[in-house]
Amino acid sequence: MSELVQTINSSLLRLIAQAVEFLPSFILAIAILITTRYAVRPIRAITQTATDKVVKSPSLRSLILQIAYVTTWIAGILLACVIAFPDLGLGDIIGLLGLGSVAIGFAFQDIFKNFLAGVLLLLNEPFRLNDQIVVNDYEGTVEQINIRSTEIRTYQGERVVIPNATVFTSSIRVLTDRPYRRTDLAIGLDYNTPLPRAVQVLLMALTDVEGVLSNPSAEVDVVSFGDSSIDFVVRYWTLPQKLHVRQTQTRVMMALKEACDQANFSIPYPIRSVYLFDQQFNDPVPTASSTTPN
Repeated sequence: MSELVQTINSSLLRLIAQAVEFLPSFILAIAILITTRYAVRPIRAITQTATDKVVKSPSLRSLILQIAYVTTWIAGILLACVIAFPDLGLGDIIGLLGLGSVAIGFAFQDIFKNFLAGVLLLLNEPFRLNDQIVVNDYEGTVEQINIRSTEIRTYQGERVVIPNATVFTSSIRVLTDRPYRRTDLAIGLDYNTPLPRAVQVLLMALTDVEGVLSNPSAEVDVVSFGDSSIDFVVRYWTLPQKLHVRQTQTRVMMALKEACDQANFSIPYPIRSVYLFDQQFNDPVPTASSTTPN
């Protein structure tokens, strides 16, 4: 019994000695992680200052900043592991990471997929920061392209976070890719309207509207004979941002209505004639007073 107690005591003393011996390395590893946490911000600031002078693309600058952030954390964690486990060399740690890469890949495949898609988006630049885009059912201004997700701000002020894999595999409409954007506005005029003069009046109405660009020039097309009107489409160009598009459209509609009023052009209401199923159409029988004498 005494030998068992002595064995237990010796084992406990050995564990305590190992813990005391390991404690400084453990404290130093924690200190390195804390230092890494606070060192990320100045490293990010230095990287941003350097990239602002060299790299012109905002997307590439964002990618470099995020790579610097991730690299700083990886270096800090690896250094902390080497100090905390002195018998475990850097090569051993990398080997363990390699052995566990398959399991980690299966466990975090969505994260890695979004990470790779984010890197490709930042490198290929199908759109840039502050572009206005449409992705699936979402439309707004691109605020951030992170490693994991893309953030857009809708016109209603809502923030939408979309996984990069979804953005990368979806069809994207970039509304601000060019310095101008066309709006097609439909308008219908009465059938008694002279078409050449109507086209001229509608074009002249656009000349003084604020926000309508002179180059490319506006166009007016006669597109169809509608049920109640002859249908026109007024095509004009504005700056591509949504704010300019909708404000200019309001001014254009007001100018077209005023021009039609001044030219005495009628914008008819929809007209529909309804006949009953058993309705009969008979000519009225003339009365005696309405007959003309021979």
